[in-house]
Amino acid sequence: MSVSEDLFARALRLIPGGVNSPVRAFRSVGGAPFFVTRAQGASLTTADGRELTDFVCTWGPALHGHNHPRIKAAIAAALENGTSFGTPNPYEVEMAELIVRFFPSIQKVRMCNSGTEATMSAVRLARGFTGRDKIIKFAGCYHGHSDSLLVKAGSGALTHGHPDSAGVPAAFARETIVLPFNDPAALAAAFAANPGAIAAVILEPYIGNVGLIPAQPGWLAAVRAACTAHGAVLIFDEVMTGFRLARGGVQELEGIVPDLTCLGKVIGGGLPVGAFGGRADIMDLLAPLGPVYQAGTLSGNPLALAAGIAALRLIDEADPYARLDRLGRQIRDAALGAARAKGLALQVPQVGSMFSFFFSATPVRDYAQALAADAAVFKRIFHACLAQGVYLPPSAYEACFISTAHEGAAVDRACTVIAGAITGL
Repeated sequence: MSVSEDLFARALRLIPGGVNSPVRAFRSVGGAPFFVTRAQGASLTTADGRELTDFVCTWGPALHGHNHPRIKAAIAAALENGTSFGTPNPYEVEMAELIVRFFPSIQKVRMCNSGTEATMSAVRLARGFTGRDKIIKFAGCYHGHSDSLLVKAGSGALTHGHPDSAGVPAAFARETIVLPFNDPAALAAAFAANPGAIAAVILEPYIGNVGLIPAQPGWLAAVRAACTAHGAVLIFDEVMTGFRLARGGVQELEGIVPDLTCLGKVIGGGLPVGAFGGRADIMDLLAPLGPVYQAGTLSGNPLALAAGIAALRLIDEADPYARLDRLGRQIRDAALGAARAKGLALQVPQVGSMFSFFFSATPVRDYAQALAADAAVFKRIFHACLAQGVYLPPSAYEACFISTAHEGAAVDRACTVIAGAITGL
């Protein structure tokens, strides 16, 4: 028995499914998960001593690669002064200044501890601001596991075939209207059917939790216009895309201004952090100024914010996005070239440092089309790549991520392995 197999057997006795986040269990691709003891640059080292080139990047945060020396040093320096204060600290102010500078739509921001907290709080704030109850979300968009948003979700919920979680009261689900992504007509019809009742529209502006699905031209502008016309709050969930695809996220790439934005992942530098912010008139309804309550014992934790500030400073100094896009296109082109040679139908949506594989004859524009792609082929590709030391997300319904640490030999070899896995089908 390998070390990972032994650890998993022990975990299964004590942890539901043997994992602390469902997609890690490998249920959709088969086999047992490996355990990791070290992450450095573009690589993971397993408990059995295997080195893997990592395209999960801790599900997005590792924009600069794992264990970056600047981020590591920032955590060490903060640690000298304590792990948690339970009071305001200078890191909170600096992080707020950086976020507001990078995201022009954000006038005020509040820190929390996860993307789930950020989206949950943003929806509550939108309801408090509008005095309305209903929200609109889009099938396949995953906004964390709070009750109002775990309806037709992506990410692990989709991977395991249960997009509507048990334990969510039907009354909560009735307040959530689920629509197809990239469909302005459906959005217009939903507003027409619910006059004066919709508090907010929340969406990943580019879906990353059902594989990568970018917005079609005009889609985000249509969402913005509908929210403005009907007095609803537009919430961009940029937990995944914020700081990863551009300094100002998708809203910078698309030129769309949401009312509220949810952030996470990159702003923690690998430690647990979330944030939500936006228009000052909406944000000022939060306690202690207003009646919408939100709090957190560890919100603004000095270690997490020190790591996140270091990560954002690296972005400020290096502007890595053109480099990351070149790496993404290199992988995309290698995969598509191999698929053409094989006569295999493959779509590789790619924006900057995010990409995914859909084994489909037509481009994937929404949740239903993602489900129609051939997940069984992805499963074979996943295991063929893993056998050659390249780790892709263990689900056909997750995006892949690239870091600056992949430049050079890591991405070159990954292209060879991925292309070889496709031609070897």
